[in-house]
Amino acid sequence: MMNIEQLNKNYKIGEQVVFAEGEGGLPFIHVRNDKASALISVYAGQVLAYRPQSIQDDLLFLSKRAYYQAGKAIKGGVPICWPWFGPDPEGRGRPAHGFMRNCMWDIVEVSATPEGNTRIVLGSTDTEETQSIWSRSFVLRLEITIGDTLNLELVTRNSGSQACTVTQAFHTYFSVGDIRQTHVSGLENTRYIDKVDDNLEKNQTGSVTIDAEVDRIYQSVGSNLVIHDTARKRRIHITSKGNRTAVVWNPWAKISAEMADLEDDDYLRFICVETTNAATDRVHIQPGSEFRLIANYRIEQD
Repeated sequence: MMNIEQLNKNYKIGEQVVFAEGEGGLPFIHVRNDKASALISVYAGQVLAYRPQSIQDDLLFLSKRAYYQAGKAIKGGVPICWPWFGPDPEGRGRPAHGFMRNCMWDIVEVSATPEGNTRIVLGSTDTEETQSIWSRSFVLRLEITIGDTLNLELVTRNSGSQACTVTQAFHTYFSVGDIRQTHVSGLENTRYIDKVDDNLEKNQTGSVTIDAEVDRIYQSVGSNLVIHDTARKRRIHITSKGNRTAVVWNPWAKISAEMADLEDDDYLRFICVETTNAATDRVHIQPGSEFRLIANYRIEQD
């Protein structure tokens, strides 16, 4: 486990960036600048909370029952799915959504920008352990910028001698006042794979609303989506780059009740709108090259 005192000695910036022991004894990064506050777990490289100073409610949903222990994913915030999205693509029993959401990341950079933002860069490279799971050499970086918006950039560099292929996602849990008063625009007339209905391909008519379990991979998506959180009179703008797919997920009542790390009615309080390279949207990276997946989140309040 990382030494909190040493982390603060190396990276603390006044009261703007402070390291502290969080849930489960995990190292957390508390960020507070003039524009916004955020909470980041070094384990899983996961943003757990983000709120602009002018906004009352957090952008992100974080389950009160979330696990904070080695080998377990944290339910909420922005889990990083990498180097594959969904089940093990080779059917070898490896963890769903890859291994980066279940391990400790490194601190690469902590800085305050001239614009008044806070920049946190977390990273990871291949080890004997990762090679036993996925036999590729890599340098992975998560660049987090906290300001008027939350900006995330996941950078994969192929440091090996052969091409590699990844699928990946920002598996973002957005907090909403009431899922029954929530809809997503920007996916109208878009084809999607319906994972709840035998992976049938369908066409989205109108905006996306949730009144049952939803698990869809939208294809050939645009770069701008909006979550209309009517109960809180706000809109969450998602601007992305580097992806051709997006996933919309809500487990609804039955699955929410069956998940030990969710409250029974938590499905009413979040929607996942994920910036992804999923299904046929696979990323091929040549040796010495890198690929950047970007998501920017902005809250617009009435």
